[in-house]
Amino acid sequence: MVSYRKRGSVWQYEISYKDTSGKYKKLRKSGFPRKSDAISAAAQLQTNHPNLISFQSGKQIFSDYFEHWINLYKKPTVSNITFIKYQNTLQHAKQLFKGIRLSDLSRTVYQQKINKFAETHSIRTVHTFHKQLKSALLDAFDEKIISIDPTRKTVINGTPPRKQRMTLDYKETKLLVKHLDLNMLEDLVIYVAIVTGMRFAEILGLTPADIDTQNNIISITKTWDYKFNSGFKPTKTKSSQRDIVVDSETIKAIHKFVSHHKIPETNPIFVYNSHSIVSAEINKILSSKLNGLGIARIPFHGLRHTHASILLYSGVNLLSVSKRLGHSNVTTTQQTYLHIIKEMEEQDDNKIIILLQAIK
Repeated sequence: MVSYRKRGSVWQYEISYKDTSGKYKKLRKSGFPRKSDAISAAAQLQTNHPNLISFQSGKQIFSDYFEHWINLYKKPTVSNITFIKYQNTLQHAKQLFKGIRLSDLSRTVYQQKINKFAETHSIRTVHTFHKQLKSALLDAFDEKIISIDPTRKTVINGTPPRKQRMTLDYKETKLLVKHLDLNMLEDLVIYVAIVTGMRFAEILGLTPADIDTQNNIISITKTWDYKFNSGFKPTKTKSSQRDIVVDSETIKAIHKFVSHHKIPETNPIFVYNSHSIVSAEINKILSSKLNGLGIARIPFHGLRHTHASILLYSGVNLLSVSKRLGHSNVTTTQQTYLHIIKEMEEQDDNKIIILLQAIK
């Protein structure tokens, strides 16, 4: 229902409508010099926005809409870790789109904000940020809260990824191992990563029951949730469940640590009172040790790559390395360590030539 009235020297229109709760609301606008202008403007509004509830929703601050959207659609359906990523996106959106209403979001405005975000973030981070915002805005577009899709044909940029060293060479690995105190929890964690190639969560998931002291075998059947300390979790994939053969000295070092701290058979070896060190802490400790030895830093996960590289350079079969790492297939191992495989092929070519020459 539309009504018109004169306020002083100008005209005003007033549109009555029901909101989602059934309550009557009013939308007013004044400042029209003639009544016919007010009638024309009200008609135009109703033509362009037959659903006035959606039109009014477009006046929401974008970050407020996104916050409501992630709590309504994402919180009940995604994991805690994934929801934390949505909350991080929300915090960035509050700063980047501060004060901007949904109805004010054009393709130009959205692209400008994405470009601003890209100045200090990697392409991968910008893509994730854009993907989450886009999902919410497409819902707003479907519900006719906004009249256009501001994310259409968005160009994704970002800072170049940093080139990070990911492996130690054989001499550096020996030097690091030589300076580890295996009576210390953090040092033993680093040592186990070097000699097994296990992932950080897999190491934290080890219990005394997983250590076969008779056959020198470590069984990997679970991981530990070090992000939320919620307890044991399944391995990354089914193929990640595996047995790893190690030397007797490694088994003795773990057994000594377990005995000294009187760790029960089913308790995690490297977790105290259900709390473990987190990846940031172990990375900091590893970096400090490498720096003290004059070795360029690598991340903790780089110890897994170091283990695999040493085995491959030593001529260990690719399939054996793949199984030891818990990869789901050999292709994953080939793609990850392609540069090493190519080097090994060149060495094999030289061996073949020498062998053929010796036959003649």
